Amino acid sequence: MHKAKIILVTMLVVIAVVLVIIFMLPKKSIVTSIPSVENAYEPVPKFSEYKQVKEKKKAFFNYLAPAVKAQNDYIKLIRQEILGYQAKEASGERLSDYQIEELKWLTKEYRVETNQDKSDMYQELLRKIDIIPSELVLVQAANESAWGTSRFAQKGYNFFGLWCFKKGCGFVPSRRNEDASHEVAKFTDLSSAMYSYMRNLNRHPAYNDMRAIRYQLRSNQKPITANAMAGGLLKYSERGEDYVKELRQMIRINKELIAL
Repeated sequence: MHKAKIILVTMLVVIAVVLVIIFMLPKKSIVTSIPSVENAYEPVPKFSEYKQVKEKKKAFFNYLAPAVKAQNDYIKLIRQEILGYQAKEASGERLSDYQIEELKWLTKEYRVETNQDKSDMYQELLRKIDIIPSELVLVQAANESAWGTSRFAQKGYNFFGLWCFKKGCGFVPSRRNEDASHEVAKFTDLSSAMYSYMRNLNRHPAYNDMRAIRYQLRSNQKPITANAMAGGLLKYSERGEDYVKELRQMIRINKELIAL
């Protein structure tokens, strides 16, 4: 009887200690936790082995689509958090220390100035942190990676021709000018590559026009379409207007396959 009581007390103490540890662990932030998909670390499929063009395209879209959806769902969630911060401060409440840290992370991540009026800061955050239509992401990935067959895509999950500027950060392009120092970024997994691409479109000054198009559509309660937003990607390629026309043509031609 006495031994059973000791065992019971010991178990209760252990449970109490575990609960205290769990309670004291830092809360995992939904804002700073970049989402990952199940196949993120799996090798990129050998798309060049497909003999039928239609099957190759379907395989390509099916491979990338979950990662696109995961990032857009994450962006929608962040937008809700930002709207919550904004509403809380507008009502005179103070953000919690935890929310303040999340807000600091977002302003840094998306390069938003914090020394401006609060309403302007929130407006800029919402203007930058918004979805990219899946059709646009998928056709741009196809265009930039030759339908997933480029060495940058196959060996570094880089489907979008993203650059990096530290020596050894990626692949040295074979056609790089002698005075250039950039490399084509290499990623460890598909999800981090997709996150970097969407963040690039959402924060880089070169794509202000794209974000302006999206903001106008949202403000007028109109659908945010791939065709419309493609018009803001003139600076993504040296080809300018021809590049945009090609993306729009790809959206039109592959619309049914993307929807599958």
